[in-house]
Amino acid sequence: MGTHRGSRIIHHQRETRLSYYKRHVFFCCNQREPPEACCNNRGATEMQAYAKQRIKELGLSGKGRIRINKAGCMDRCDEGPVVVVYPDAVWYTYVDRHDIDEIIDSHVVHGRVVERLKI
Repeated sequence: MGTHRGSRIIHHQRETRLSYYKRHVFFCCNQREPPEACCNNRGATEMQAYAKQRIKELGLSGKGRIRINKAGCMDRCDEGPVVVVYPDAVWYTYVDRHDIDEIIDSHVVHGRVVERLKI
């Protein structure tokens, strides 16, 4: 293809960085003072811990697999609580564990977007 060897190496390193996790899920766990809306007042920290434990129980956590993280403010608290799934950049809201299970089972594991929860 006429690609310089050094370019291929850099390209390979870039691909490795981008694919460190198959899916990387961020839960907004920001805390604000009332009366401002915030995801943490709607159970975000508990739902993040639940999702993290569920992924571990399914044996799906770790390098090249799935990572569940807390995030600070993602500036969508009025739509919250919110979670975003990368590398797909799909944003969701949720109400309870059933919604988290659906996001995990459909999108995180099988790559199918959950339209009813998408924001």
